[in-house]
Amino acid sequence: MGKKLDRLLSISSDAFVLDNVVMSPEVRAVAGGLWKELESLLSCKNGFFAFEGALRVFSSKKNEFSESLDVWNSPELWRSSYVGLADGCVFFAEDIFGGQFCIKNGNVYSFDPETGDLAFISRSIEGWADEVLSDYEVITGSPIAHQWQEANGVLSHGQRLMPKVPFVCGGEFDIGNLLAVNVVTGMKSRANLAVQIRDMPDGAQIQFNIIE
Repeated sequence: MGKKLDRLLSISSDAFVLDNVVMSPEVRAVAGGLWKELESLLSCKNGFFAFEGALRVFSSKKNEFSESLDVWNSPELWRSSYVGLADGCVFFAEDIFGGQFCIKNGNVYSFDPETGDLAFISRSIEGWADEVLSDYEVITGSPIAHQWQEANGVLSHGQRLMPKVPFVCGGEFDIGNLLAVNVVTGMKSRANLAVQIRDMPDGAQIQFNIIE
């Protein structure tokens, strides 16, 4: 375990579960060369929150704080709603808005739930931790998470914040433009938006609805 991951673990919550980490062959296969790094991280702390809950790292087993890594990555939960945009990824963590962190083709990326776009972060989990620690306010959304929860109360473990007007459509990063939604509802709703954006011709209008 590298120094940056050690640092991230030192400022995070207690582990969600104390069970030994069991990663499915499917997750290992998609994670490729990084599955051992991910397993090592979860072996040290099997799921956790950091930055006032703005960052969540999923555990290998379902519990009151997190879906299991396998279930979160199953097509049936929300991924199939992206119609291919979320394929080939292992999603292992998320920010306060439900923006995902994932492994794909041996690298770590951020996944924008509104567009399905991937942005390169690092070639390792250690490098991902370095980026998170270096710019955690932007990467996790922790300042707006703090503001929203001070005004509205603590989010439940099954919720993330979603913009009423999507950020990709000009919605503001302001607590007045945010509402708490179920994590799966939020992903499915933004998947519908991402698929529209991918398929729409120039000048077409976008419809954004919350999909249960």
